[in-house]
Amino acid sequence: MMVDFTHTVIGMMHSPYKEKFAVPRQPGLVPSAKAELEILAPYDDINAFDGLETFSHLWLVFEFHQNTSNTWSPTVRPPRLGGNKRIGVFATRSPNRPNNIGLSLVRYHGLEQRKGKLFLLLSNIDLVDGTPIVDIKPYIPYADSIPSASAGFAQSAPSISVSVIFSAQAIDQLQALPIEYKTLQQFIIEVLQQDPRPAYKKSKVDHKIYAMHLYDFNIKWQHSENSITVHSIAPI
Repeated sequence: MMVDFTHTVIGMMHSPYKEKFAVPRQPGLVPSAKAELEILAPYDDINAFDGLETFSHLWLVFEFHQNTSNTWSPTVRPPRLGGNKRIGVFATRSPNRPNNIGLSLVRYHGLEQRKGKLFLLLSNIDLVDGTPIVDIKPYIPYADSIPSASAGFAQSAPSISVSVIFSAQAIDQLQALPIEYKTLQQFIIEVLQQDPRPAYKKSKVDHKIYAMHLYDFNIKWQHSENSITVHSIAPI
C-alpha cells in the first residue's frame, strides 16, 4: 500500500554556502565550514536538548530544498566517478532521489540563546544556506562507525592534489576584512581544495574564471594544472 508522509521542519540552517556551487560533496571535508542551526518554534524548548552537550557529533536529516525536479532517474552520474559512469541512485548520495531527503554528519559545538531564539553551533557542514532540517539525532560511535565496512567507489576521502594561491589583490582584500572573518582565508582554501568544478571539467584544460558565493562575498578563482588562484574577494 502506497502511503504519503509529510515532514515538519524543526530548524533552518544558516550556512556560509549561499548557493549549491562549492558546497563540499560530503560533510567533514571542510572543517572550517561553520554554521548555525536555528531551531523553530515550538521545537526551540531548551528541555528538548538536555543531554546533547555530551555528544560531539550529530546526524542532521534534511530536505534537498533546492532540488526542484519532479522526476527521478534510477541511475545517476556520481562526480566521484568523473561524472561519466552511471550507477544506481540507491548506490549513491545523489540529491536527485525519489524523495528529497538527505543525511549529514556534523560536529556539534553547543547551543546559544539570542534574542529569544535558539541556535545549535555546528561545523564540518555540507549544507547550503536555508536548508530545512527535519530531525536531529546524536552520533553514536559504536553503532554508527564500522571501520571494516566496504564503501564501493567512495572507500576513502578524495585526495587533495592542488594548492591554493591568493593574488596580491585577494590578500589585500582579506587583510581589510573585519576580525569576524579572520578564518575566511583558511575556509576558502579548504573549499577550493575539494575542486568544486563540474566533474567533466577536471580532465580538461580549463581557463574559465569561476565565482562562488561564501558568506557575503563573491570569490573569483581560476584553476591551472596543479593550483588554484584566488583572484578577488569582493563584498556582495
